[in-house]
Amino acid sequence: MGEQKFGIDPAVATQIATEVSEIQQLGVQTAVVIGGGNIFRGVAASAKGMDRATADYMGMLATVINGLALQDALEQHGVVTRVVTAIEMRAVAEPFIRRRAIRHLEKGRVVVFAAGTGNPYFTTDTAAALRAMEIKADVIMKGTKVDGIYTADPMLHPEATRFDSISYLQVLEQGLKVMDTTAISLCMDNRLPIVIFNLRTAGNLRRAIMGEPVGSLVTA
Repeated sequence: MGEQKFGIDPAVATQIATEVSEIQQLGVQTAVVIGGGNIFRGVAASAKGMDRATADYMGMLATVINGLALQDALEQHGVVTRVVTAIEMRAVAEPFIRRRAIRHLEKGRVVVFAAGTGNPYFTTDTAAALRAMEIKADVIMKGTKVDGIYTADPMLHPEATRFDSISYLQVLEQGLKVMDTTAISLCMDNRLPIVIFNLRTAGNLRRAIMGEPVGSLVTA
């Protein structure tokens, strides 16, 4: 949503599409798991009294809207893209079938995973960890608005220090709000590394893919 309070900023969608397009041209198989907080945040709605399952389903539908927006931006860059959803809606996207998703990646298409896991009570982070495991990804790149993992929220605590690398256990023990605990535990059990980086800095995704020290690395 960029600097807006709500919705989709076309300039941000274009910037993300440009970043993904660059690494796609390097021959990197790329899948994107997309959230929906810019449109509807299930956890926030349930905190205000809405039924949690209903709120989460609404949040999942919001991710599909974002997925279609990103697909459009990517295809304007000439990148063939498939939106794959955990909740069936065949008129707008393909249902998630693991082998088909892997085949799309093998053919050089970008796959956008939307609708989370298809289940309430699971976050987009957990969906990312799950899908990464299913497609046998080498790494999860979590694009955020900060340039890594800090000892505290750097927006609120300017004195917070950044970790260049940190273990899954340290993240869990210190209660660092990197990803939710289910997602971290899934990655830890399957030894899937996570790179937390600032998606708003142009070129960061390519630099991280090329092995440059960008953001924070979470490993065993």
